[in-house]
Amino acid sequence: MTTGHIMMAMSLDGFVARPDHAVDWLNKQATHNEDHGFAEFQGRMDVIVMGSGSFRTVVGFGEWPYSIPCIVMSRTMTDEDVPMELRSRVEVSTLEPNVLFASLQKRGLQRAYVDGGAVIRSFIEAGLIEDMRITIVPILLGDGIRIFGSNDRDIDLELMSSTPFPSGLLDLEYKVKR
Repeated sequence: MTTGHIMMAMSLDGFVARPDHAVDWLNKQATHNEDHGFAEFQGRMDVIVMGSGSFRTVVGFGEWPYSIPCIVMSRTMTDEDVPMELRSRVEVSTLEPNVLFASLQKRGLQRAYVDGGAVIRSFIEAGLIEDMRITIVPILLGDGIRIFGSNDRDIDLELMSSTPFPSGLLDLEYKVKR
């Protein structure tokens, strides 16, 4: 089965974006020139699965940052909402997480980078996330979009590593216990 993997940054108070999906607060850390391993992480993935809010945010950056195929999970977007220059690399899906991963498996896509608060929560709830790398950013936003919400059950994690950086960022790598 295709496995899900998370690499996200969040504020110390647990937000991945402001209420309007803005991630401008991440730019405050960009001056430190620290390598947090995103290129290496992306290089191990076969596909990225993200929500429509994350997709719209990334499209707003200008240059598309991903070299792997992208699937946008949305009930409101269609393929026509994808900019023409991205249509060969981005598709829209309404499939449930388990069904989507089964279809990715049939396509030979083994490792999926799962991105976006609501999408991450749905894949965790479906038991499809194998591991997660969360970077804690030393800022308090006070409000915004949470990476994790309420759960129907406990999700047990095993800490695999923690890496502090001079900027104050802290990378935490967890394996999801089954």
